[in-house]
Amino acid sequence: MKSALPKVLHPIGGRAMLAHVMDAAGALKPKRQALVIGSQAPEVGDFAKTIDSNVRIAVQDPPRGTGDAVMKALPSLEGFAGAVLVLYADTPLVTPETMSALAEEVAGGAAVAVLGFTPEEPGAYGRLKRDDKGALAAIIEAKDAKPEELEIGLCNSGVMAIDAAFLSARLKDIGNDNAKNEYYLTDIVALARADGKRCAIIEADEDEVLGVNSRLELAEAEHVFQLRARCAAMVNGATLADPDTVYFSYDTIIGKDVAVGQHVVFGPGVEISDNVEIKPFSHIEGARIAPGAVVGPFARLRPGAELRENVRVGNFVEVKNAVLKDGAKVNHLTYIGDAAIGAGANIGAGTITCNYDGFNKHKTTIGDGAFIGSNSALVAPVTIGDGAYVGSGSVVTKDIEPDALAVARGHQKTIPGWAARFRKSKSEKK
Repeated sequence: MKSALPKVLHPIGGRAMLAHVMDAAGALKPKRQALVIGSQAPEVGDFAKTIDSNVRIAVQDPPRGTGDAVMKALPSLEGFAGAVLVLYADTPLVTPETMSALAEEVAGGAAVAVLGFTPEEPGAYGRLKRDDKGALAAIIEAKDAKPEELEIGLCNSGVMAIDAAFLSARLKDIGNDNAKNEYYLTDIVALARADGKRCAIIEADEDEVLGVNSRLELAEAEHVFQLRARCAAMVNGATLADPDTVYFSYDTIIGKDVAVGQHVVFGPGVEISDNVEIKPFSHIEGARIAPGAVVGPFARLRPGAELRENVRVGNFVEVKNAVLKDGAKVNHLTYIGDAAIGAGANIGAGTITCNYDGFNKHKTTIGDGAFIGSNSALVAPVTIGDGAYVGSGSVVTKDIEPDALAVARGHQKTIPGWAARFRKSKSEKK
């Protein structure tokens, strides 16, 4: 990855690859999770603990193959009976449904169940050879395959499920008599077959088993993630005007009859209720939007933004850590930060809540039905009462009582004929 950040902590859909794998596995409610890390990246284990404080961390040092990695995790599985899923943090798109299918094969009597796929170019992938009953007969490495075996299109992803009792009994028998002196977990299939045990194959799409080892592959995985998210949103009742230009995060919640325009980005922590319209070129993160709201175009909702029913947030409006109550309108060219905006209030163009004094943030409270004239600056902390009016161009530094008018600006002075005299004077000099 050419990065100071460990590979498996690089994000897809705003979430680390490792977290995607742990979340998918967690959907199966496993009795235990063990993570094998390298000694050079303790922060990977620390991060895993933020997802599941009960995950057991094992260190593989030095790295000596996948079989050795699983051996390091075995103490964490002591006393466990059932299916052991072996997953990879850099293969982040395997779904809970696929994991469950592997585990069910083991529950049905298979000693090993391997996840296979059929790539367009099998290349150096290990091939999965079936026996005459359709079960897995062997995993054949490409470099060891005969010409007819290289014609096999079904390949090994590396992901598998193994019966815990068989794994504990036979993992120690995997050898390292190979060019790299490493212990390959794939040898467990040969050991199972030698014991007369059944091995199974579950097939997945190539996209699902995409491994990430470079920035290019990270982008490919992001592309697959976004395709899934877009399809899920539309299947669940949202309309995406141009799906390829809408980007979701791992935790985006989007309701029914939501209309999303072109070039909209959802960062983490977004929850959108039914019957919301998000117009083009809007960026939303950490925000909650209630039914009937309209956002954008060119709007930015930052963390803590809460739009209640039928709120309007228009073009070039930024909202951060603020609640806009039912029917409030902030239609253009405005910054609302650290504020509470009352129901039915109207915020004129160019208004800003001056929430930061260089040291601390302060709150602006605007009452129900209040009207804030264009180009006003509200210097927090300040409260504007229900139904109050603020004259355009005002700098408000004191609280305003309900139903009052506040005007805080310099008096206008008009000098008749000044402009004509000015132009004449300048023309003569020129």
